[in-house]
Amino acid sequence: MKVLIIEDEKAASDRMQRLLKTIDTDIEVLDVIDTVEGAINWFANNPAPDLVFMDIQLLDGLSFEIFQEVDVKAPVIFATSFDNYAIQAFKVSGIDYILKPVDIEELKKSLSKFKLLRSSFNKTTQPQVDSLYDSMNVSRSQYKNRFLLKRGQSYASVATSDIYCFYIENQIVSLITSGKNLFSVDYNLDDLEQILNPEMFFRANRQCILNINSIASVHNYFNGKLKVFLNIPFNNEIIISREKASAFKNWLDS
Repeated sequence: MKVLIIEDEKAASDRMQRLLKTIDTDIEVLDVIDTVEGAINWFANNPAPDLVFMDIQLLDGLSFEIFQEVDVKAPVIFATSFDNYAIQAFKVSGIDYILKPVDIEELKKSLSKFKLLRSSFNKTTQPQVDSLYDSMNVSRSQYKNRFLLKRGQSYASVATSDIYCFYIENQIVSLITSGKNLFSVDYNLDDLEQILNPEMFFRANRQCILNINSIASVHNYFNGKLKVFLNIPFNNEIIISREKASAFKNWLDS
């Protein structure tokens, strides 16, 4: 069986490959792609694999964009961190999912389901993906609306829309509000990325997540990178990598 993995986290893709080989040594991983653009190019220039394992959030955007550009003539099992309406939509539509971190028993079940459906899988996955995408749009109401934050012996409830920046400094995750108030939070940036509305927030780099309303200006930087300036005081330099620059500009223009 020939498998394609579309995943932007190397640790996750390495784990997937190890587990697949443990389950079935005849599984051949054709390639590992970490971007929407790379996946589009791969599907446009290669025969369809037997099965695709696909993350939802890639380096340059959501993997659903792939289906808008090319006809993916292979069944897809999504490996994802989403656990709300999107997960339910996978189960209803018949496209399976695996919740990260991938568990070998769940992976076995997904592969068994794929084998049962394989003989009847002769249509594009586009209708199911459209259904999933619609469900994810509905689920946006499930993104976190408020944070209960502690400062000293007191607590403050802060609207998520009023938080302009999450960042790491000295291994502590903090946030700054539009009113320039500073709080520490008991989340890491990876967790925050899953519970924040991606229409409002963007993971600029490993150290920072930005609210779209916090951005004062964006300037070209060397090597195709971008430099971001906020409309609140912030001492840390914010650089968008060349790989993320296109997705960042699309986010600002959406």
